[in-house]
Amino acid sequence: MDDLYNKYVPNVRFELIPIKDLVSNQEYQRHISIKHIEKAVDGFDINQVNCVRVSQRDGYNYVVNGQHTIEIIAAVSGSRETPVWCMIHNEELKYNKEADIFANQQKYVKQLQPYEIFKAHLEAGNDKYIIINDLVESFGLHVCPNSADFGICAVTSLVKIYEKTGYDILNRTLILIVGTWEGEAHSLSSNMLWGVAKVIYAYKDKLDDDRFKEKLGVISVRELSRTAKERRAGSLGYAEAIVLNYNKKSHGVLNIEELYKNKIPPEKNLKEKLNAPPDTKSNEPYETITEQELSDSKKESNGQLSMFEKITE
Repeated sequence: MDDLYNKYVPNVRFELIPIKDLVSNQEYQRHISIKHIEKAVDGFDINQVNCVRVSQRDGYNYVVNGQHTIEIIAAVSGSRETPVWCMIHNEELKYNKEADIFANQQKYVKQLQPYEIFKAHLEAGNDKYIIINDLVESFGLHVCPNSADFGICAVTSLVKIYEKTGYDILNRTLILIVGTWEGEAHSLSSNMLWGVAKVIYAYKDKLDDDRFKEKLGVISVRELSRTAKERRAGSLGYAEAIVLNYNKKSHGVLNIEELYKNKIPPEKNLKEKLNAPPDTKSNEPYETITEQELSDSKKESNGQLSMFEKITE
């Protein structure tokens, strides 16, 4: 390569190295997240696997970045013999230089916004996002990056409501919001979407759509928002404000206690966990997980044996 360009091209090479020969968990790195590993394993996609950045120092292969990547691959494959592609620095880095690289690696990375991710999924032809987008557009609305009349910028909430409650509740949520506030920008906020969805989920057929539009239609979104904030923070405050206004002049139509009893369930745990056999440990100073972290992981998984524990025990 022309010397003119050397300062613009990293001095690295690429090699396949077995996971058991990689040393992780340096002091400058984050603690291993068992939940992150389990979630990544559940949705494993080989096309999303990145190279592991490695520094060869004192005869060992130190992982500068990618310790979660190697644990995910070990969990999926069931073996620490599995090789991973590593980007190795040709010059021997000092420990403090490794720490500096790790600290600054995200400094100029522009994170993808939810709207950008949503649009990319549409371009990829992913069914879930096409269904959601078609539903939104059927109401004369559109998914957008910023708040606007007839626009939904609360993209993450839109997707999560669909995932957790299903098509019918998301559809009814939009029917009520659009039918009541006619696409006004603040009526399509995250808290409002979740608030209406929670009311629908809690009361189902007890909730009368025509009464909803009649009672809530005479209240501005700003007024409803003020009431919600006085009740409690977040979307549950909005749900309470909706129920209170729905019940006006007819107390007891909807029992507010049912709002707390019939909550939308949280994220589901993994349906299945890989039962990988324990692997022979290397003589290298491998320190990816400590006994304390194993103990913490049990708390995270509500006492259930995590995938990472199965591999390392």
